[in-house]
Parts: sequence; structure tokens; C-alpha cells
Amino acid sequence: MTFKDLGIDSDITEALEARGITSPFPIQEQAIPLALTGQDIIGQAKTGTGKTLGFGLPLIQSLGKDPSHGAKALVVVPTRELAIQVAEDLKLACSNRSTTVAAIYGGKAYEGQVAEIDAGAQIIVGTPGRLIDLSKQKKLDLTNIQFMVLDEADEMLDLGFLPDVERLFAYTPENRQTMLFSATMPGAIVSLARKYQNKPVHIRVNDPDEGLTKADIKQFVYRAHSLDKDEVVGRILQAEGRGKTVIFCRTKRQAAKLSDELIDRGFNASALHGDMSQEAREKSMIAFRTGKKDILVATEVAARGIDVDDVTHVINYSVPEDEKAYLHRVGRTGRAGRLGTAVTFVDWEDLARWTHIDKELSFGQPDPMETYSSSEHLFADLSIPAGTKGRIKASTRVEGAKPSGDRGGQRPGQKRSAPRSGSARPKTDSKDSKQESRSEPRPPRSSTTRNRTLGGQS
Repeated sequence: MTFKDLGIDSDITEALEARGITSPFPIQEQAIPLALTGQDIIGQAKTGTGKTLGFGLPLIQSLGKDPSHGAKALVVVPTRELAIQVAEDLKLACSNRSTTVAAIYGGKAYEGQVAEIDAGAQIIVGTPGRLIDLSKQKKLDLTNIQFMVLDEADEMLDLGFLPDVERLFAYTPENRQTMLFSATMPGAIVSLARKYQNKPVHIRVNDPDEGLTKADIKQFVYRAHSLDKDEVVGRILQAEGRGKTVIFCRTKRQAAKLSDELIDRGFNASALHGDMSQEAREKSMIAFRTGKKDILVATEVAARGIDVDDVTHVINYSVPEDEKAYLHRVGRTGRAGRLGTAVTFVDWEDLARWTHIDKELSFGQPDPMETYSSSEHLFADLSIPAGTKGRIKASTRVEGAKPSGDRGGQRPGQKRSAPRSGSARPKTDSKDSKQESRSEPRPPRSSTTRNRTLGGQS
């Protein structure tokens, strides 16, 4: 089956073929024909299965018949990175049409985004906060919206966007076509569907025998020591067939530190976390997508919405908070029909959290195998060549230099280290030094002769 068979015009299919997209995925085969009829849809499919084009192509197809300018379609996403990615995909699909797309998200100046809206962008892709801000300022008019989409709706609810989403629904007309796409179907999404959709059709694309996780992702869980993790990661990054890799960390500081460590070991890594400016985050994502960087070390919140098809490996440097976070993380690989590998490190302090995830996802590995960088099963499981070390170049760090992220100066409660030999004056007790100075004979004062005068006479 082709996109033309689904009713998509030739100019759109030609734009997709130029990118190498020739045949639709199951979610697209089911969603596109229904969406073209104006039917409200709830699309449920795992991450990386083509949901973006499942709702994007019907929007472009329908809006292409309307020559008027102004916001006609609204796509709401949970993160800035996903807003950029979805907007780029839609721009590519409508590259042979006059339909324009604008990405509206926080962290950037208002002026450029408002200029795109004023220029007549018909499809608006944005995060809830910035969309509401521009609507309040009368910079974005949502009263003419004909199509509204919630992409990754489950993640949006996890991040606490439900009040903002309901406000955006209130800004749009009631007779709009509404589509919700989600990997899971929490009760809050079902409530949204009942409240804001008109008799929606629920499309669920899952293999009943597949389980909760994707079958095309090989998953390995190791009980690793925190002091050995960096060496293990360095060896995994040299596995056969390893391509783009995403490494998830629990904290922003951990992500920054690990990124610096991998760069020092000779790997082409980049960081992505909340302490970075929006410009730096965009540069990091562009470098990763284009292949200039093949390793992305990210926190979970910053990485929500990473939609890169050719990620071969995902490494959970720290255990996720719950089974939903786990599914989100490993879903970054094995996308668009490709195979993927997911590796999770379980530290001793994370066993309770992992036990919960293992039970919910039915892994059957409540107590993962203890694994070190020299373990034979690590090399066998991940196809790491024998003799591989976790460093591919000598360290360039200056001895005694602080790693990036550490604050200079003395930390509170930290004792000063003893001075190196020959680098400081010998320490002497203050009392002894005073007594020494007193016991030494003082040099005699030089005598001087003074003459007294009175009225100029001596």
C-alpha cells in the first residue's frame, strides 16, 4: 500500500519520497482515511510508529484546498524539542504546497514567532504555555481553528499540562475536528475524549502478543556499580553496529558530568538538559539529528519528544522513575521499523524502583545479573569486540583541574588540603615564632647628635 492509495495527493507523496518515505505504517493506514472524512480520532500506538504523519498528512491535504491565510490547524505537543521536530516533518510534507507551518514554543523571543503568525501560518505547532501567552496577548487567534491535535497526550498529562490543554480547547471552536494521539491511554485522556470530541473512533495499533514493550528492541538489564558505569558505557559505545545513541541520566548535573567524561574519553558526545539555554539545546539536537554528534546525554524531561529515526542504542544510566518513563526512554530506539538495543543500569540503591518496573512490565528480572566492565556476558550480549577498553584516546584533563560544573573555591564544610612540599612556607606555631623573635639579639641603634638652637644660635 502507498500513500496515494490512502487518498493523499501526488505533490505530498512526492515530497515524502524525496525523504525516502514510500510506504505507510499501520497507524497511518488506519488513521489517514478516517481523518480525511472529518472523523474525530483517538490514535494509540507505541512511540516511533509514525503517528506524526498519521495526523499531519490529513491536515495538509485538507488545508491545501483553502487559499486563505491564518491559523487553521493547531498541534499541541508537550516539549520544545518535539514542537521543532513535528514542525520540521510537516514542513517537509507540504514543501510542494503553499501551506505554511510555524513552531511556537518557549525559551525564544516572541518577535520571530509572532512574525510567522502574522505572515499567515496555517498550521501552528506549539507547547501549551507559549500558545496561551500569545493568545492572551491577542497575537494568536484560535477562533478559526478547524483541526486540533494533541500529540503525545499521555506525556502532556504526566508533565501537568491538563489545565492548559483544557484552556486551549476553550479558545477553539466547538465544531473543530479533534484528534488525540498517545502511546498509552490513561483515564485523563479518556475524560478529555468524552468532553471535547464528538463520537471519536479509537484506533489501537498493537500486536496482542507483543506485550507492553516493542518486540523490535533488545533489552538488557545489568546490576552495575556506580564507579564502573563510565567504563561500561565506554565499552558499549564501541559495540558492533552501534549508531546514534541516547543516554538518559536522572539529574542535570549527572548529564553534564557524563557528557564531559565521554568527550574526554574520545567520544563524540553532546549534552541536553534543562540548565542549557534554548539556543544551546537546539544546537545540540541539530548536531545529533544531522550526525555531527552521535551520542546525546540527556535528562528525561529535556529529552521528551526526541524523534530521531536512526537511534540504535538507548542506555539508561540511571533507573527511570516508573514503568511509563521506562517505556518512553527505550522508545527512542527501534523506530520506523528499525531494530534497537536498550541497556539499563541498576545500582544497589535503585533495586526497589527496578523491582516495581520489572513487575509492571513483566520482564522476569527482579534481580539483574551483577555486571562489571570486564564481565564476559557484557561483551557477548552487546557484540563488543574482545579487548575493548572504555577509552579511545588519552585524557586531556590537567591534573588537579576541576571538572566542568564544579564551582571554584572551597566548598562549605570542605577542609583545605595540605600544601604541597616546596610550594608553601613551612608552618610554625605562632607562640614559638614570637618567642624566637624575642630571644634573638636586636641590632644596636645608630646614635645621632642633635643641636638645639634658639633664635638661630646654637
